[in-house]
Amino acid sequence: MSNPVYHSERTGLLLVDPYNDFLSDGGKLFSLLTDVADDVHLLDNLRASVAAARSAGIQMFYVPHRRWQPGDYDNWDHPNPTQRLIQQRHTFAKGTWGGEWHPDFVPQDGDIIIHEHWGQSGFANTDLDFQLKQQGISHVIVVGLLANTCIESTARFAMELGYHVTLVRDATAAFSKEMMHAAHHLNGPTFAHEILTTSELVAALPVASQGSPA
Repeated sequence: MSNPVYHSERTGLLLVDPYNDFLSDGGKLFSLLTDVADDVHLLDNLRASVAAARSAGIQMFYVPHRRWQPGDYDNWDHPNPTQRLIQQRHTFAKGTWGGEWHPDFVPQDGDIIIHEHWGQSGFANTDLDFQLKQQGISHVIVVGLLANTCIESTARFAMELGYHVTLVRDATAAFSKEMMHAAHHLNGPTFAHEILTTSELVAALPVASQGSPA
């Protein structure tokens, strides 16, 4: 994994679940992430990744989790453990502050917001693959939350569909250092084409929106 090349017109940044409940003080899950997020400087690295992608003219895709609404998961045959917790906590509840975008990651004109995913993959039961293909995207850079669930599942699915996949180890977080280790040192190397730090990603991206390759 070295010297990756990202062409602006063929690359998409997938920003997964940038909700207040994850990223803002007072969010339902924020306290569970704080130790790891502070350790990797999550917010600063997410800001840097998004800013570099926008500067390079790379298409932004928002890949949001289902915003909880009354009745969600009721009478399901097989809700998974995370869905049961969402049902109890009302995580990312629609119409609430926790289900709104973190103020530093509000979509801009031209960004593409993907249909909300019910589970962990941003591809399953959404239009993500369709939208990527319509934009001519071959390379995806996956950042956001959580490293060992939605990031890993979305990135694995992208690999299965034939995309070049980049993980950014310090532009994500998890509920423990062990989960981060599993995501980036054990599991990530089995499917990701590149696993970079934010500084490595920024250095590899085109430097201007006119976008000659890195």
